[in-house]
Amino acid sequence: MNKLKDLIKKIINKETIMYIIFGVLTTVVNFIAFKLFDLLLGVKLYLITNVIAWVIAVAFAYITNKLFVFESKSWAPSVIRREIPSFVAARLFSLGVEEVGLIFFVSLLKFGEKSFMIPLINFEISGTMAAKLILAVVVVILNYFFSKLIIFRKKQK
Repeated sequence: MNKLKDLIKKIINKETIMYIIFGVLTTVVNFIAFKLFDLLLGVKLYLITNVIAWVIAVAFAYITNKLFVFESKSWAPSVIRREIPSFVAARLFSLGVEEVGLIFFVSLLKFGEKSFMIPLINFEISGTMAAKLILAVVVVILNYFFSKLIIFRKKQK
């Protein structure tokens, strides 16, 4: 029983709670940008729209992850030169996962031609947004591990 408690304490801590909060906020920023550019550019350009939304969300995520989640307070050029490229590289990888996932859901499974009703709140979302929501969960998990284990890892004392 103590091992389970220790595992829960290790998983559920200030850092993971803050990551979830800012992960949700980053996802909201991404979705709002995606929807706005989807309205401006049209549904057929969903991959371009996704990249534009991604750029905006990554900028937001870097700052919030650096300051509030992983508490990397240094703005020294040597730190920034290490953090930003690795952050962007990790996010590019997860963008690739999301883009391939969107192609799979929207083009192959034809989610773009569907809409889904969320019954409890009587809210309808497009198939493309439903696919993006499914993929957001995968991306948030991937990004946490990249950030925790590579980008903002604490130096061993």
